[in-house]
Formats: sequence, C-alpha cells, structure tokens
Amino acid sequence: MTKPSNDKMSADASSSNVTPNVTYTDLREWIEEARKLGEVRDVNGLNWQEEIGMASEVVLHDENAPAVLFGEVPGSLPGSRVLVNFFGGLRQRMTLGFPTDLTKLELSEAFRVNYMADLKRIPPVVVKDGPIFENIITGDDIDVTKFPTPKWHDGDGGRYIGTGSFNVTRDPDEGWVNCGTYRVMIHDEKSVGFFISPGKHGRIQREKYEARGEPMPVAIVVGADPMSFLMGSSEIPYGVNEYEVIGGIRGKAVEVVIAPLTGLPVPANAEIVIEGFVQPGNVRPEGPFGEWMGYYGSDVRDEPVMDIKAIYHRNNPIILGCAPQRPPDEIARYRALTRSAIVRENIVKAGVPDVVAAWAHEIGTARLLLAVSIKQRYGGHSKQAGHIACMCHAGAYAGRYVIVVDDDIDVSNLEEVIWAMLTRSDPATSIDIITNAWSTPLDPRIEPWRKDAGDFTNSRAIIDACRPYHWKDQYPKVNQPSPEMRKLAQQRFGYLLK
Repeated sequence: MTKPSNDKMSADASSSNVTPNVTYTDLREWIEEARKLGEVRDVNGLNWQEEIGMASEVVLHDENAPAVLFGEVPGSLPGSRVLVNFFGGLRQRMTLGFPTDLTKLELSEAFRVNYMADLKRIPPVVVKDGPIFENIITGDDIDVTKFPTPKWHDGDGGRYIGTGSFNVTRDPDEGWVNCGTYRVMIHDEKSVGFFISPGKHGRIQREKYEARGEPMPVAIVVGADPMSFLMGSSEIPYGVNEYEVIGGIRGKAVEVVIAPLTGLPVPANAEIVIEGFVQPGNVRPEGPFGEWMGYYGSDVRDEPVMDIKAIYHRNNPIILGCAPQRPPDEIARYRALTRSAIVRENIVKAGVPDVVAAWAHEIGTARLLLAVSIKQRYGGHSKQAGHIACMCHAGAYAGRYVIVVDDDIDVSNLEEVIWAMLTRSDPATSIDIITNAWSTPLDPRIEPWRKDAGDFTNSRAIIDACRPYHWKDQYPKVNQPSPEMRKLAQQRFGYLLK
C-alpha cells in the first residue's frame, strides 16, 4: 500500500472552508497569473506541420510540466501563438480559483461545494464592443489557415483548430444557448468541419435544424479563458447556458458581444471567433483524429461542414490548444477534477446518502473508470450508489467500469481502489453488467459492423468492492494504522523519505 494522497475524512471540511477567487477574465490574464507561478515557457520558431504537435506530446503527459506558449510559427499570421498544457502544476488550482496547497481530491471537492452544488447562475451581459473585434475578416479575405493551427498527431487527417475551443449554438425550438466543446477540423480557407458525438447537446440542436431544413448558425470560440473552456467541456444540465454558470463561478456576469451575422453571443475578450452556418446536407469527409481514449476510434466519415462567413480576432491572437493524447494526459487531469465533482453532485442529488467522495480516474480519461466511496448505511446501499454513478448525466456517456468502495479508501488513489476491488469483491456475486448503454463512435471496443449500423452502445460493469454489508463488522481488519496515526507517523518520520 502506498501512502494516501490526501486525508479522505477531512476533504469536505477543508474544501468547504475555502473561499474561491478566479483572478482572470481572459486567456491573456490567465497567462500572466501562470507566469507569476513560474509555470509558463515561451518557445519560438517551431512549425505547425509536426514540431508543435511533437513538443506538445512531450509535455501533456507530465503533470508538473509548464504551460508552453509557441510563437513565431513559420508561415502563420505574425504575432499569433498557440498555448498548450494549461492544466498542470500549481496553475490547476489557480485556474479553478483556489489556493495552491489543496490536494487534487480537496480541489475537486472545493469545486463541487463552491460551484456545482447550487449551480449559481449569473446571466451574461451584452456589451457593444470588445477586443475580439480588433480585426474583422469577411468575404474573399477569409482564410482560417493563416492561424498557427498544428497538426497535433502524425495520423490526423488534417489540422484541428478546435481542441481547446467551444461552439456556440442556439436551440431552434427552445431558444437556449449552448457552449459545447467539439473537435473542429480545417477543410480549407473558408470552411471547417466539426464532429459531435450522438446525444451531446450541440448534436441535439443540430439535428433539430436538419429536421427543419434550416441552416444552423454557429460561432466557434478559439482562445477563450480556461474556465470558460472547462465549462464548455463539462456536463452542464440540458437547457442551461454555460455563460450563466461561468458568471456564477466568477461572481460577475460574462461580457459578451453579439456576433453580427448569426446573432450568437460570444465572449467580448475571446482571442478568435469563427462565425458561419451549417447547411443541411452539406457534408465532407472528416478525420481521423487521435481522440481522448488514446485511439483513432472513428475513421474518416462524412460530417457536417460550416461555411465561414466571418472571422474576428484580437491583435496577436492566441489559440488555446488541448489536443488529446494517450491517457493520462492534460485532458484527463482537468476532466478528472471537474467531472469527479459533478458525478458526486449527481449521485447526491439523486438521493444517495453518505457519499464520501467520487473520482473519475485519469487513466480512463475521467470517463472509463469511476470510483465512488460511501459510508454504508443499509443493505443495497453500495449497489444503489454504483448504478446511479453509472447512469447519472455525468457518468453515463462512454463509461466502462464503476467501482464502489468503503469510506476508508481514497478514491483518487488508483492503487487503493484496485486493492479494495481485489480483496473485498467476489467475481461471481459482486459484479453487475448493464448492456446497451450510451457510448460514442470514438469507442474503439465497438465492433466495426455495429458502428456501420449506427449502434454506438456499450456495456458497463459495476463492481461492489465494499465489505459485504450484512457481515461488514466481521470483515478482517486492515493491517494499517488509523488516519490519525498515519498523519503522526508522517510528521515524525517523514524525513526518512527525503
């Protein structure tokens, strides 16, 4: 057994006493805050064809690596840059607005308690102008290829300007605005394509436009502040505008401008906004792209195309890059923190008592492996927690395994979770299987013939790794000291590890 990464029993108390403070409102202010922490490195002169992607792959797997700002990219718009690896080191805490001394489980719990529990919402405020309109490009001058968009992986089918971006769309029936993160591929100077997995809010809205036979207005925000990107890639409830949630987190309204051609709200201080329309039936081959499970899970397929009608950008614009790699990587880090908080909140709001913690593990890119700890109160409690974790909104998409453990296990420590599974579960009686669950074309385990038929479902295993409730008091004791004694031992003899 390795030393737990944090004190499980004190995580709630530590997190609830923290007052959050998000100190930035745009990507440039975030960079300055990260520089104060000594966690930004400038690299100039690398090309977009392969070198930026290669360098990114090196740093994105290392939690302690700096954020890297690539500039002077040959053949690109002078002054334009690419930022990668924003979510690492101490800047993880800064990004979410919390002190830099919190453990990752405390940070996730602070995010849940302060932001997600009540889902504070402040509507955005429309302003007339903003830095995003420093440069306005329309007509024959439109050329999205002039930005330093990397080819992120060797096997990618093209350059993906949309990795750390979000798409702004409006529901044609209900009128609410969605900000969702979907990969965006450059086709040519005046068109891009974006893949949206079935069931995602942006996909639902797009299908409504298609059913109406109407073009879908879209504004793609490239280079928003990291908190806005994180909310665009999180499971915000259906019908809720992410700008309202971001405003609630900051404690003040997000300033947006109205994109002139689509009427969609976009951040006034974004770096780049690409505005256009998706015409029904207008598709082109898209992909492949090295995706978040660590595979080229979906091959080249026809996907909708957005015709670009305008591009807006700040002077010296910055692309926020967040390209997936084989996990664990940057995407795994930020999803683990935010999704773990949302999963726990989903389980609690479903009525499950005494949920101690939840963790969406990095090795599964915060989707494939969920661990939930509970303080058992009744027979069936662990089964209830596991099934709800598996099928709640934040846990349902593209999951694989859910492991439920007792409250003496640190759910963020993979070794502890697996130890509990190996010593407290029985393969014949402790595993439930769910079939026909919501997955994605990106899932590499779905058979090719099922994908061809449009069947993107998978199965789930829910593993009860708690001490059997009806004889849990007779279960053999663990041969380790109490949390209090472990803490004392660390204080007295921790110097032996240095």
